[in-house]
Amino acid sequence: MADPEQDHGFVYNEQGQVEILNSPFFDVNPEVDQTLEGYIERIVFCLAEAIDEQLSSVQLLKAEQTSSYELVPEVLAEAISNDFSSGLIPFFLCATVRNTISSPLLNILVGTTSSAAVDPLCALGKIAKAGDMWFHVDAAYAGSACICPEFRHHIDGVEEADSFGMNAHKWLLTNFDCSLLWVKDRNALIQSLSTNPEFLKNKASQENAVVDFKDWQIPLGRRFRSLKLWMVLRMYGQENLQNYIRNHINLAKQFEQLVKSDSRFEVMAPRTFSLVCFRLVPPPNHQDKDNGYKLNYSLMDAINTSGKIFLSHTVLSGKFVLRLAVGAPLTEEKHVKAAWKVLQNQASTLLGNI
Repeated sequence: MADPEQDHGFVYNEQGQVEILNSPFFDVNPEVDQTLEGYIERIVFCLAEAIDEQLSSVQLLKAEQTSSYELVPEVLAEAISNDFSSGLIPFFLCATVRNTISSPLLNILVGTTSSAAVDPLCALGKIAKAGDMWFHVDAAYAGSACICPEFRHHIDGVEEADSFGMNAHKWLLTNFDCSLLWVKDRNALIQSLSTNPEFLKNKASQENAVVDFKDWQIPLGRRFRSLKLWMVLRMYGQENLQNYIRNHINLAKQFEQLVKSDSRFEVMAPRTFSLVCFRLVPPPNHQDKDNGYKLNYSLMDAINTSGKIFLSHTVLSGKFVLRLAVGAPLTEEKHVKAAWKVLQNQASTLLGNI
């Protein structure tokens, strides 16, 4: 993933927002603050908070996606070139899979929150390098799947990344919270966060005999959070963790096929991992002119009110979309089939009242 001669580093954080706030991304020169430009199509909550809290003057522009909700490298490259010509400093791209002073930043996500789309790392990595951007790969959800060789191709190009983040608490059998951040050059991170008042100075730190993690994060102290992840890795082992991921993806495949087998429903985004995005298709006699927004909201509300299963939602291409994620340790095939029965029954009731 990186040159062994470089000064790499790895830090265990609380959640994604801490990763964002921790990064050199926020070590910004006030003189260029007004010219910073961010590119975004899908934005995660913690990113919105981080930008709002730290960089209120940043301009955010939406970047075009493919029909599969991936960023389009050619369109992005053209937008970056135009902004450079306009005197702006492109420094941040929010896609799916931080920043030294005055350097632009590119943030790539593996597995978007809404639809688990994966952006083309290789192409975007080249754009980041050409624009002297910090290249961050955000694999909060889908990074766990990449422990399986057959899914590793989703992060092809990651060797160009300056930093990589994932959340083990999302899909790697580790209880909340467990957010991991790797940086290629730890000095960039340390320089943006380091503080060294007299009362914190000590011989070991001054002589670089220890890794002083106070300079890797916003808080001064921290709990021993990494122990739980170490226990998971030791107790389950590589093979069991891989089979755990594979089982969830196979169950999601089964659910996807069930959705496709019922003409009343449609899959709304390619299923890459264990998240299925789908909706109830508005019938021809449906009078609402909202692309089935109210219809699918009512379906989700009825399902969740029943207490039998719980579904979340998102909006893709202006359409209200239901999301079924397979990720619980005890989920079996019978649970997936039962969930589908609940969906079918509630849909029949809802359509019968139209």
